[in-house]
Amino acid sequence: MTTTIDPDTGISPKGLSKGTVTVLGAVVIGVSTIAPAYTFTAAIGPTVSAVGLQVPAIIIIGFIPMLLVAFGYRELNKAIPDAGTSFTWGTRAFGPYLGWMTGWGLVIATVLVLSNLAGIAVDFLYLLIAQITGDASIAELAADPFINVATCLAFMALATWVSCRDITTAQRVQAFLVGFQVLVLVGFGAVALFRANGGDALDHTPIDASWFNVFDAPSLSAVVAGLSLSIFIFWGWDVVLTMNEEAKDPKRTPARAAAITIVVVLGLYLLLAIALLSFAGNGDTGLGMGNPDIQDNVLFHLSNPIMGPLGWLISLAVLSSSAASLQSTAISPARTLLAMGHYRAVPKRFASVHPRFLTPVFGTIVSALVASTFYAVMRFVSENVLWDTITALGMMVCFYYGLTALSAVWYFRKTAFGSAKTAFTQCIAPLVGGVVLVALFVQTLIDSFDPEYGSGSEIGGVGLVGILGVGMLVLGLVLMLVMRVREPAFFRGEVLPKGVNKGGLDTAAHFVR
Repeated sequence: MTTTIDPDTGISPKGLSKGTVTVLGAVVIGVSTIAPAYTFTAAIGPTVSAVGLQVPAIIIIGFIPMLLVAFGYRELNKAIPDAGTSFTWGTRAFGPYLGWMTGWGLVIATVLVLSNLAGIAVDFLYLLIAQITGDASIAELAADPFINVATCLAFMALATWVSCRDITTAQRVQAFLVGFQVLVLVGFGAVALFRANGGDALDHTPIDASWFNVFDAPSLSAVVAGLSLSIFIFWGWDVVLTMNEEAKDPKRTPARAAAITIVVVLGLYLLLAIALLSFAGNGDTGLGMGNPDIQDNVLFHLSNPIMGPLGWLISLAVLSSSAASLQSTAISPARTLLAMGHYRAVPKRFASVHPRFLTPVFGTIVSALVASTFYAVMRFVSENVLWDTITALGMMVCFYYGLTALSAVWYFRKTAFGSAKTAFTQCIAPLVGGVVLVALFVQTLIDSFDPEYGSGSEIGGVGLVGILGVGMLVLGLVLMLVMRVREPAFFRGEVLPKGVNKGGLDTAAHFVR
């Protein structure tokens, strides 16, 4: 089959279901992918250890580059509403090589984080059962690698099955899970604030304006570490843009949903951070937020002290969060791989969609299989390697977000300054956001070679997180060179041509075969 590429956008349809994603549906899936309950409980402890009481300031500052980058995403989506998002936009702006690597950053980050989400779901499943039954030994089942991996694979299989069905089904499932999660978290934060101000707190710490002053943080390196974590907790909102070809209004619905998503999540994070700091303080002993013994699961450890007999709701919320995100996160790499296959940047098998559900089933299944295999192998080899890999993903997020933002600057460079509004949204905002994220990527990469970074694992005196980060980029380069041999047309710019925004492509009509 030969499909003519739109001469104005440089893209072509891929067979996805059109007009099925609403703004509300996209927001639900966006919040689900970010997984605020799971993400917050995993990130708040290390962030408190890094910056102390200045967590609210770090959350806000981490939100700013996300907001600036979102302007670039919005403008690119309006001009090129393609399911490949970062891959397609990077290719149209910078050419096939940098575009391919931008797409690789998105795919590898989302595929590998699936394994972590499944692992978290396993932990909280057994924690929840233990809380409800009062039998603490049940929680220890998650430590058995055979039980852990078997349960993880079951979660992954279920999430993959839902993801492979039509996008309407996914929206309905997510609406229930996300609604429950947000309701519990808001209630948890409200009760924590009420008890803190009522004199019934573990270590009441009065809310102070200094919490919002980043200059009160311990050091610049602490701020950088905190920012990396802060950016990670917002990661995932861009999934709504990968559904742009399925949206009711492809040029507006995804952008509106992305903006609403990150603002909602910002408010939720600030509520929880302020409430828990006020209730438990930032001490490094007992149930203080800075205690390394509770940092891996802060919400669980504080659930009973705050919620009493209803503490199990927190475990259920985090379980719902990780399970929902497991399903919704699979949407992003599957659609990016669909676009890459469609434009012949990866094997064309990835370009197929299910004839009934109109979803990229092959890409979804491959993503799930890779994530499942990775988790199973790493769970038996070393948990440190597994968690250090997840830590390294923060670098990949900065990498592909930063390049995508800079793609907007370069793509719109000839039209951006037609008005003050477009100058800001198409150039200034994405330029600042992109530079900040690329700088964070470089700084984090340098820091990650320190053996003390992450779990403290090292190889030959070099930090494992740094090795993994570079390894993922090198693997992408190798795969790209293999595809260059197999599909030279894409890398010659014949399938998805490089071009700037000037009312059409730089070349005549092209074709996808």
